[in-house]
Amino acid sequence: MLGHHNGLMYYTIGQRKGIGNTKEGTGEPWFVVDKDLEKNELIVTQGDNSVLYSKGLIATDFNFINEVQFPLECTVKFRYRQKDTKAVINKLSENEYEVIFNEPQKAVTLGQIVVAYDGEVCLGGGVIDKIIK
Repeated sequence: MLGHHNGLMYYTIGQRKGIGNTKEGTGEPWFVVDKDLEKNELIVTQGDNSVLYSKGLIATDFNFINEVQFPLECTVKFRYRQKDTKAVINKLSENEYEVIFNEPQKAVTLGQIVVAYDGEVCLGGGVIDKIIK
C-alpha cells in the first residue's frame, strides 16, 4: 500500500495529476491504471504507462443511427476532444460489438461511451463493457 485516496469517483483511468506524492518509487510520474470498487482500491503505476494501452474493447447497448454493414471500418472516440481513431467494429451478438483499434489506445475506461463516425457523420455509440488488452 502506497497511501490513501479521497474516493474512487475522483480518479479516472490514465490520470496523472492529483494522485499525490509519495516517497516510494523512482520519482517518475504516477498514473491511475484501474479501480477496484469492491476493495476500494486505486491501482497506480509509476513511470512506464504501457499498461494503460488497449488494442480494443467490447461495447454493449450500441445504438446505430443508420443501418451499417459489418465489419464496419470507421473512426471512434471514447474521450472528450479525442482525435479520431481508426477502428473496425464487428458484431459479436445482438447486444455485443467488438471494436479493434488500428493502433493501441490509452486509457480506455469501462462504463464510458464509445462513439463511431464516418467522417463527420455520427454512426452511433455504445457503452464500454470490456477492455481488450
